[in-house]
Amino acid sequence: MLYKQIQQNKQKTVGLVLLFTVLVLAAGWAIGFLFNNDMYSGLIITAIIVAVYIPVTYMSASSQVLGMSGAKEIKREDNPQLFDIVEELTIAARLPMPKIYIIHDATPNAFATGIKPEKASVAFTTGLLDKLNREEITAVAAHELAHVRNYDIRLMTVCIALVGVIILIADIGSRMLFFRGGSRDGGRKTHPALIVVALVLIIVAPIAAQMVRLAVSRNREYLADATAVEFTRNPVGLINALRKISNDPGDVKHAKDATASMYIASPFGRKRRKNKGSLWATHPPIERRIEALQNM
Repeated sequence: MLYKQIQQNKQKTVGLVLLFTVLVLAAGWAIGFLFNNDMYSGLIITAIIVAVYIPVTYMSASSQVLGMSGAKEIKREDNPQLFDIVEELTIAARLPMPKIYIIHDATPNAFATGIKPEKASVAFTTGLLDKLNREEITAVAAHELAHVRNYDIRLMTVCIALVGVIILIADIGSRMLFFRGGSRDGGRKTHPALIVVALVLIIVAPIAAQMVRLAVSRNREYLADATAVEFTRNPVGLINALRKISNDPGDVKHAKDATASMYIASPFGRKRRKNKGSLWATHPPIERRIEALQNM
């Protein structure tokens, strides 16, 4: 059951990333078609933007997330028990020891960052360390290390960058429409239906891209839960940890919408989590995650 779920989640993620690629290409095509009446100029512009935007996001994402969250790196002498927990898990997962950060926040939560295992960092709020017992902290740490081993952070960094590319392309398209008043086809006839399709793509692509990014994020949470159980052989610890985290009414103070998907559970309070539609949620409902863990 566990390995079947892991495989199914991997297959879903591949499909969602392919859909992301199609959205990027479609947005590029729409730009080229609307303003040059060809299929290639927009794709070339898109390729140039991707070649610049993704590497910059890729290299700076970890430091930005840690800085925005207010995380501070600690050493073993600051919290020997936490270091022992993480060290034991890295041995089980065959991962290098990550850097460990603390966020001074009473709301229990945690996240991992780093585009590869050798550059990984795991951050825990003080609320999580105070309110969870050792078994539950171990489960949370295992979940975050699962993201590291599964290269989820790299995947989500690329997804965030691709959303940025699509938004940028759509913004360029809307500004060009405003200043030029429409496409210039050099006297060539253009089918009106294709113009409508291109216009719809420019409007819809950023929304669809955000939805795909969030779908990838939700899918990777299920996979990280399953992988965490593979590390610990103990779904009960993660079930109890998720219950305690979800029952806490507070917000993580420095959490932003842009970084919310990095946390083990939504960093926003229970009221906002309940009011958030499922298509726009960064995480699956805690109840469904717990049900999946119980079925293991």
